[in-house]
Formats: sequence, C-alpha cells, structure tokens
Amino acid sequence: MVEAVRAGASMRAVARRWGTSLLTVQRWVARAADRPLDEVDWADRPRAPHRTRRVADDIEDEVLRLRVTLGEGVLGDIGPDAIHAALRTDGTFADRAPSVRTVARILGRRGATGPRHHHREPPPPRGWYLPGLTGRTLELDSFDTIEHHHLDRGVDVTVLTGVSLHGGLPAAWVGPPCTAQVILERILAHWAVFGRPAYAQFDNDSRFHGGHGYPDILGRVVRACLALSVVPVFAPPGEHGFQNAVEGFNALWKRRVLERRYHEDLGALVEASDAWVDALRASRAARIAAAPVRSPMPAVLPRPDLPPTGRMAFIRRTDDEGRATVLGRPYDVDPAWPSLHVRADLDLGAGTLSFHRLRRSDPADQPLVRVHPYRPVTRHTHPSRRSRDPSPDLDASTSDLDDRTPR
Repeated sequence: MVEAVRAGASMRAVARRWGTSLLTVQRWVARAADRPLDEVDWADRPRAPHRTRRVADDIEDEVLRLRVTLGEGVLGDIGPDAIHAALRTDGTFADRAPSVRTVARILGRRGATGPRHHHREPPPPRGWYLPGLTGRTLELDSFDTIEHHHLDRGVDVTVLTGVSLHGGLPAAWVGPPCTAQVILERILAHWAVFGRPAYAQFDNDSRFHGGHGYPDILGRVVRACLALSVVPVFAPPGEHGFQNAVEGFNALWKRRVLERRYHEDLGALVEASDAWVDALRASRAARIAAAPVRSPMPAVLPRPDLPPTGRMAFIRRTDDEGRATVLGRPYDVDPAWPSLHVRADLDLGAGTLSFHRLRRSDPADQPLVRVHPYRPVTRHTHPSRRSRDPSPDLDASTSDLDDRTPR
C-alpha cells in the first residue's frame, strides 16, 4: 500500500483496492515516512502509552496496609476517602498521597474492594395480597386506561386495556374518550368470550370506582362485578406496584402499536391494535390455556338496580396514625401499623369491613387486625335540596347519612 501511494496513487484509491479503510492506509504511510521500505518496522505496536504515571509500588502497598489497619479500628471505615485522609496525615506519604479516585483504582486493581453487601429480597408471588391467587386456583383481570394521546387533526384517543394475572390474557379497546357505561360494555363483552375471573382489579378512576363526591358510592362497573360474583379490587391510590401487570402491558402496547408506525386515523390505529392483540393471544396460547379456569357468563345478566351484595377488596396504605380510608371514610386500623399496606375486605352481605396487614417480606402472614360494622347508604342528596324534598323516605335516608360518623 505504501509503495502504491509513493507511485502516485491516492490513498482513497489504495484503500478501495486493498479493501481496507482510509485510516489504515494513512497510518502505514505515516509510519513509513520517507525511509526505505526495508528499513521500516512493520510490527504491530501495543496501544499502551510509552510512559505511564502509575503510582509507586510502596504507595500501593501502604494503601493496602492502611485498609487492613483502618478495618481493625473503632470506626471500621476502609473506603477510599478514609485511606486518602490517613495518607495525608502520614509524614512519609503526605507529599505523595494519591487522590481519592486513584486510591479507589488501586483497591480495584489489587482486588481489595471486598464483596458487595447489596441484598435484594426476592419478589413476592403473583397476587400475594389476595387469597387464592398464589395457589393458581383463581384468576384476576386488571383493567386500566391509556389517555391523552392525539392523532393528526386533533383526534383524542383513549385505550381501555386489560390483562389477566396468571394467563396473561390481553385486551385493548381503542376509541374516543369513553364513559363508565362504555367501559362496562367492553368488559362484559370480554368476559362473555373468555369467562369471568374471580377478581377484577382497577385503579381509583371514578369510571371504575364510582363518584368521589360522596362516601360509600359504588359505580356501575362495581355493581356489575358484584352482581356477577366477581370481587372488585382497588389498588392503593398513587401507587403502581400492585398495578404492575397492566402497567407493563400498557407500556408494551405503546411500544408495539402506538409508537411503532404512523397511524393516519383512528380506524388505522384500531386495526393495528386488534391485529397485535390477536397475535399476542396466539403467542401466549399455552400460558392462557394453563391459567385457572374462568366461570362462564350467565345467560341472563342480573339487574343492575338491585341492592349490591358480595365482597370487595381495597388495598390501602395507612396514615401516620394507623388509619385507612375506604370508600371516602377513614377507619381506625392499627396504631402500631403506620404508613404500611393493609387489605380491607368489605362484605356487603354480612355488613363488615375487615382489615388485614400486608407485608411483602412475609406475604403469607396476613393477620386480621380490625373489624368494623358497615352499613351502606342507598341514596345521597345534595344538602341544598334536602329542605325542599318532601319525600319521607328521602328525609330518613339523608338524616341517616348526616348521623353517620366515621368508624
């Protein structure tokens, strides 16, 4: 290559001829310079610099000796900062004391860093906070929404998503912003095809939970679950750990559908989402088949206006005084359990609200710590209308509401 360049060929032409890079040709030409080719040293050279500034061996030995000495002292601090400070106070090495970063490199090079003491607890089993889920005898469906996404021309998109805990059965409904009635229709249609789970988990969105203007409000989604013997479960507000399954599915849907390619309009996004969900179900067919058995939907759906019966579960975090808020009302749980998770089991038939301690480090230990009586309110009226409403049953219901105090 050097001979060809000296004969008048360009370096780029030589690089193309020999199938190498221009940088390689330039490097060999620069090494040859003007000397005859038989006098040039063509051997590969190490990349290490000719001159290094490595710390003297006696300083490195002193660093290791100080590490042992400091480790036997009262403080037991053997970090680079402590060793550097000890070197600065030593008359022999004060002027030659290396920096803290150099001390750290010496310890790493000489294998004196010691074992890392980071200990991470293993995660609890899936569904550890609800009875029957860890044994894979019951199934749970988690539902959530993806909102505040806009297509071209200002089209607002809302996605209702769902995924089962054990089977990983996915679902995604793309459309304009939806109401609680639309959400309920989509969930019921999903269960009509795949069957009902034992639990249905939601966040505290009012479309799932019900209005937050009054205490003890149960929305239509909750009432439908109770009528179908599906236990509604509500994750703690502002926390995502219990919603990891559906939150992970939301992130997967965004990455594989929404952000994967350009969607001209809502119809194109719906088509892409449906195709992806069908393909994901096919890839998870074995896992879905091995999941706990789901109950079939009844031929005739129960009336939604009947008084709700059944059980509900609320995962909550207590405050500093050991109280938890359920359905808009604070309840005393345990003063010795502040700022920690509890599960509130509401039995509408028995009229009880039971609180259990929850602890990730010991998920099997969920002791019952408090039971409150619970009497649901069947009707709420705005205070400005109570004096004008002559209905005697309305007066009785609102007076009951006014007399109730948080338990």
